[in-house]
Amino acid sequence: MTNSSADYDITAALAQFASSTRDDDLPRDARAVMGLSVIDWLAVGLAGRDEPVARAVRALVVDEGGAPQAHTLGLEGRFPARAAALLNGTASHALDYDDTHFGHIGHPSVAVVSAALAVAEKVGASGAAFQAAALIGVEASVRVGLWLGRGHYQIGYHQTATAGAFGAGLAAGRLLGLTAGQMADVLGVLSTRASGLKSQFGTMGKPFNAGIAAANGVEAALLVAHGLQPRRGALDGPQGFGETHHGAADPTAIAGLGQVWLFEQVSHKFHACCHGLHATLDALADASAIGADTVERVDVRTSPRWLSVCNVADPTGGLEAKFSYAQVVAMRLLGHDTARLDSYCDALCHDPQITALRRRVAVSGDDTLSETQARVTLHLTSGEAVKLYHDLLEPQPLALRDARVRAKAESLLGATRAAQVQGLVDGLADPSDIGIQLAQV
Repeated sequence: MTNSSADYDITAALAQFASSTRDDDLPRDARAVMGLSVIDWLAVGLAGRDEPVARAVRALVVDEGGAPQAHTLGLEGRFPARAAALLNGTASHALDYDDTHFGHIGHPSVAVVSAALAVAEKVGASGAAFQAAALIGVEASVRVGLWLGRGHYQIGYHQTATAGAFGAGLAAGRLLGLTAGQMADVLGVLSTRASGLKSQFGTMGKPFNAGIAAANGVEAALLVAHGLQPRRGALDGPQGFGETHHGAADPTAIAGLGQVWLFEQVSHKFHACCHGLHATLDALADASAIGADTVERVDVRTSPRWLSVCNVADPTGGLEAKFSYAQVVAMRLLGHDTARLDSYCDALCHDPQITALRRRVAVSGDDTLSETQARVTLHLTSGEAVKLYHDLLEPQPLALRDARVRAKAESLLGATRAAQVQGLVDGLADPSDIGIQLAQV
């Protein structure tokens, strides 16, 4: 990483963007996608609030108690904003069913929306202000992820936690009314605070990474509001976060900031597993008429970057199943619904039919494929080879995405609860009203 003057542009650009962008400047399509992501975040968070990792963090929040500032998933009453962000960020990523942005290989909403909602409740912000801050935060998160580059992710850092913390802090800072200079200070604080490793994938540590990103963002913004002054160049300066965390310092990451909204390209999940598996699963949708008993072997070709993320050859439990090409391919071919949460269970990992088919799945990296693409070849006992392909970035009309997100929310929450959640988000309800939905059990 070099230290030319261009490397220092990102702190000033993001600080100005987060503090000065007017709500009226937010494009309609970007706001619509943000609304869908808030609905999606609420649905997966409510569905995941009783997962073991959520229960563990909830117990910590209850033990510590504190000022009644914001609602949390599964608890009556209010808790400190930082604690609420920690719990809500963790719980909403517990199922690994939340949105993903492939620009930086991360889950932007779990960290940013959790932080924004907590601070919005604390300060009594409007629903419109909450969603605007969340949109600006997720856009910033994507930009930081792009600035850090693929090397940061490949070496072992979890972008959801690292880039996500910076977006969460800027969203929180906007709701607190921080100036551009103070926003730069938030980035400085987070440069010494942001953390999260891919080594936690397949364990409760992965969703916890999202929780600490949300909590770190809230903490940094509140500290700056109270007067803490860090080194502002600690994100992109010498010995800063980028330099010490294998960042690429890509100056093109901030091109068009405020005019081009990269968050519109966010991908919502419609399979309850790692997003790296989704292109393969969607490719297999075209083979639904092929019986598993006619499949001799399966060749999956994917971006090499996914091989260190979601290629567990022999998963032993439900969490590992969400990171296994072989497991989900076998599940899909045998007719198990990969959109259902209960499909990722210990029992299916040890099912004789699945384990037998799993051994016939070969996964290899292909440098010609991006993270959103997959090629699958089914070699049949008849000698026929069925070739399949899918790219998750194929254009999808906003209306279709809207329908799919709302259908997903209904499948997770039931028709009545989903309608309540959707009505609150669509109507730009006050954050406290949305928070009450989190607390209901």
